[in-house]
Amino acid sequence: MFAAISRRLPLLLLVGVLIALVIYLQWPENTTTKKQHQRVVSVKTTQIALAEFKDSVEAVGTSRANEQVFITSKYSDLVDEVLFQDGETVEKGDILVRLNSREEAAKVKELQANLAESVAQLNRFQDLYKQKATSQSLVDQQEAKTKAISAQLLSAKIKLAEFTIKAPFSGILGFREISLGALINVGDVITSLDDLSTIKVDFSIPERYLTTVSIGQRIEATNTAYKEKVFIGKISSIDSRIDSVTRTLKVRAEIPNADHKLRAGMLLNLQVVRKVEQILQVPESAVIPIEDQHFIFIVEADKAIKKKLEIGRRHRGFVEVIAGVEVGTEVVVEGALKLRDGTTVSAQEK
Repeated sequence: MFAAISRRLPLLLLVGVLIALVIYLQWPENTTTKKQHQRVVSVKTTQIALAEFKDSVEAVGTSRANEQVFITSKYSDLVDEVLFQDGETVEKGDILVRLNSREEAAKVKELQANLAESVAQLNRFQDLYKQKATSQSLVDQQEAKTKAISAQLLSAKIKLAEFTIKAPFSGILGFREISLGALINVGDVITSLDDLSTIKVDFSIPERYLTTVSIGQRIEATNTAYKEKVFIGKISSIDSRIDSVTRTLKVRAEIPNADHKLRAGMLLNLQVVRKVEQILQVPESAVIPIEDQHFIFIVEADKAIKKKLEIGRRHRGFVEVIAGVEVGTEVVVEGALKLRDGTTVSAQEK
């Protein structure tokens, strides 16, 4: 009997080793699985609420001043006075430059003297005519001469005034392009003038949106120089024609700019607000797309519960919720990819 046991001993040892190996291989998996069921995942959550949703059309445009002009001279002459500085704010009628106008001033004085003499002569002829000492034709001739001199004087005064260059409207001047004593020619640019109290911007939208835009409609504009600032304006005019090549409609908007933050030439990102609604929406980061379906994790009693979601429109990081959750539901917005249905979570409000 002892001999039989001795013969079977290797077999028994082999069976024991195999059993121990199976237990060894299975034990860690069971322990890990148990630990997984017991683990707590830290996530960030937020409550779903009704929020303002803007249905808008996006476009880009370049800003320009409400009024903008290059100040030039109608005459060639020397610069006698320069009465402005670069970037100065001026009012309508402020004098900017005076040109050498001595010749024109002398011409005005000469015509004034001629007119005074002609008027005196006319008065004498009229007195003589009353005394029957002269004819009506001589009176008429002198009257015509007086009117001609008066017209010449008016023309000379206008020309003299144009040698004093004034601001045509209130605004901000650009750089000075002339110097005192310089000879400027007709059309030479003296400086620029921009009325920045209102900024205009022209942009184009696809023709399919023709029926959704109207004069007075709200627009929102942003620029990279002011990352957090939104400038509010309104549509002031709509073109009467559709561009037959691009199939777009040209629209002009005006943006109040009393603080002069916007400048002419800026690239503006625009949104034409067509409709503002109060809808249920969630952050895009909370939505998990799987094929053609969308899911979300909600938190109930410290457990993550997977819910199917029906979504609608998207707008700036948010998604419209059509069905699947209700107002006030706590949803996971960070850490959802680590969750399974029923996972225990430690939630923190975002």
